[in-house]
Amino acid sequence: MSDTATIHAAAEPRADKVETVAEIAGKLEGALAVFVTEYRGLSVKQLAGVRNALRPADAEYVVYKNTLARLAIKDTAFAELDELLVGPTGLTFVNGDVAAAAKAIRDSAKTLHALVIKGGVLGGNALSPADVQTLADLPSREQLLA
Repeated sequence: MSDTATIHAAAEPRADKVETVAEIAGKLEGALAVFVTEYRGLSVKQLAGVRNALRPADAEYVVYKNTLARLAIKDTAFAELDELLVGPTGLTFVNGDVAAAAKAIRDSAKTLHALVIKGGVLGGNALSPADVQTLADLPSREQLLA
């Protein structure tokens, strides 16, 4: 096998991983924003609490292998996430109220110190952890509409 073929083979997911990459890509297509957190040291029960807190904001917290997530975000509006995909990483796909989802992540991170906000992407723009905090301070969509 030539060096070029080896590089291309390494860049493409194995057949059993293609489905996962397609799943991530599908979630990205419908997402208004994606937040990235580190979850090192959290139990399954604690992660379930984070997921439950996000549900009312129409957001979903999922853990994928970083290499598969990188393949899915490549050449998308979420390509800025690449540098955040290091270590044990959880992705929050926001399909509803972005401010409410940011608030749920922030509040979860306050009580679960092992949950660290790394940043995200909103509207094709990279967000720092401070930007996610600022989003969390915004009133909810319902409050703004009232």
